[in-house]
Amino acid sequence: MTPPTPAFPLVPHPATPAPAIRCIEATVVFRQRRIVFHYCLRGDIARLRIPAQQGPARVDNLWEHTCFEAFVGSDGETAYREFNFSPSGQWAAYDFSDYRQRLPREVAMPVPEISFCQTDGRLELEAALTLSALPAAPAGGAWRIGLTAVVESADTIDGGHSYWALKHPAARPDFHDREGFIVELPGSAE
Repeated sequence: MTPPTPAFPLVPHPATPAPAIRCIEATVVFRQRRIVFHYCLRGDIARLRIPAQQGPARVDNLWEHTCFEAFVGSDGETAYREFNFSPSGQWAAYDFSDYRQRLPREVAMPVPEISFCQTDGRLELEAALTLSALPAAPAGGAWRIGLTAVVESADTIDGGHSYWALKHPAARPDFHDREGFIVELPGSAE
């Protein structure tokens, strides 16, 4: 796995410290008519709960365990799409018409290509999606993207979670807040 550049540092929410994690970086690029999300977590991996490999399948509630996410909206639109990518190979996608207003329909899209690599002090996940998986970008506009991660700790009684994002606009972790969608990609990926 070769991480694309530039890398954006994710920061833990102040209410959810994560002493086992040194850093998480994320990138998003267009490659071969696909959008590719890449996440790299460095730290004491033995102190984290990492879902076991299970193969590609659409599964709800992945954010209850270690999972990497992307929130994608368009300039000037309230609607956005949430993607969840698990180290297990499982994934999910949800449409929202506005802040936390989830649409009942299932997002129709090809299965993302998810690859995962883990070593003693590092884990990397890469998820590649066809461009058709993204919400429509307005002509001449851009996608606004929030890159996030939920990390479950193995060494606490309650299996505590830490919440990582490019920016935390609120007092509580909230990946749906559009103020956290700070990566801008042009709507044309040709």
